[in-house]
Amino acid sequence: MGGVIELRKVAFQDADSMVCRRKATRQPRYPRVAKGDVIIVRYADDLVMGFQQRVDAVRFLEEFKERLAQFGLELHPDKTRLIEFGRYAVRTRKQHGKGKPETFNFLGFTHYCGQRHKNETFTVWRITAKQRMVAKLKAIKAELQRRKHDLTSQVGAWLRKVVTGYY
Repeated sequence: MGGVIELRKVAFQDADSMVCRRKATRQPRYPRVAKGDVIIVRYADDLVMGFQQRVDAVRFLEEFKERLAQFGLELHPDKTRLIEFGRYAVRTRKQHGKGKPETFNFLGFTHYCGQRHKNETFTVWRITAKQRMVAKLKAIKAELQRRKHDLTSQVGAWLRKVVTGYY
């Protein structure tokens, strides 16, 4: 297992350096290759990257696939995609007749483009991912079936803990 973690560590360090192009020199600042802004969000082995310029995203994805291939690894095709998302995605997609921006799942939440109610500025809204919610509801249903002969007060107390802990 340590080898897998080490490979992931190398791969994610490469993701950072591929965007910023850090060189193994003693220079205090390293030149960036990305033309626009870049946002990197990592948690364990999950990674979401936001690029201001689509060109940067396409180039990074190709270079990252090549780098992972050097270790005999590859990105999961169902979990890897390039989407238009962000402040200008709604306007751009509307101009091209494409409808609403796509959503993505990350860390158990579905992320989608939205607007704040007060001043209508862009924000990222999050809701619990449907797959995760369905699994939780099935588990609660099974546990309620198991507890159906317990006292109503005990079942109510347990259910209150479940609902309070979840939300």
